[in-house]
Amino acid sequence: MLHKLNLEHILFLDIETVPEYKDFDSLSDELKYLWADKTKYQRKEDFTPEEFYERAGIWAEFGKIVCISVGFFSFKGEERSFRTKSFFGEEKEVLIEFKNLIESHFNTPYHLLCAHNGKEFDFPYIARRMIIHGISLPQKLNLFGKKPWEIPHLDTLDLWKFGDYKHFTSLKLLTHILGIPSPKDDIDGSQVREVYYEEQDIDRIIIYCEKDTVAVAQILLRLRQEELLSDDEVISV
Repeated sequence: MLHKLNLEHILFLDIETVPEYKDFDSLSDELKYLWADKTKYQRKEDFTPEEFYERAGIWAEFGKIVCISVGFFSFKGEERSFRTKSFFGEEKEVLIEFKNLIESHFNTPYHLLCAHNGKEFDFPYIARRMIIHGISLPQKLNLFGKKPWEIPHLDTLDLWKFGDYKHFTSLKLLTHILGIPSPKDDIDGSQVREVYYEEQDIDRIIIYCEKDTVAVAQILLRLRQEELLSDDEVISV
């Protein structure tokens, strides 16, 4: 089935998230209580709610998206390219720009969204943040009432599981074992909060996010047993 997919019909993506507020003290008293309640099972006795807050970016209710990077294949005769683009800035504008891209260029029934662990993280996170900001969901993210085979999402983690639902493989591990250049050569997800709030270096986050997007495309190529992208085939626009 993977070989039957038209690569030009797939929008690859990755998101980077951080806590919505810089630190725990910036939360209202009600949000502090709700955060403590939400994370009590994850924290157990090991962390206080304040100490655990640096991880808030992984929950859509307490985090926000600071970058969405997308990529898509383009073929002209025998020439292949993979074009990447990033949306960053105020979260609501990021989400609106991403929605506009989907609705204008990837809105037909045969178009697909693809991410690593996208079904568990990227896709629902984007949808939840859109709802929080009062943005209507594009059809590619509106899953209400759809049967599993009608959902227009590809997940490279899901593909790698081969039906083993208890198995998790990180993007870093999967790229390594498949012989794909690692996208984690500068920072990793645990450092994005610090780079965003302390270093205020959004450019570094964008580069990291785009590398992850390229890595997702490379994984799909390997699963299709096709030649990996070379550096000169990847174009940032």
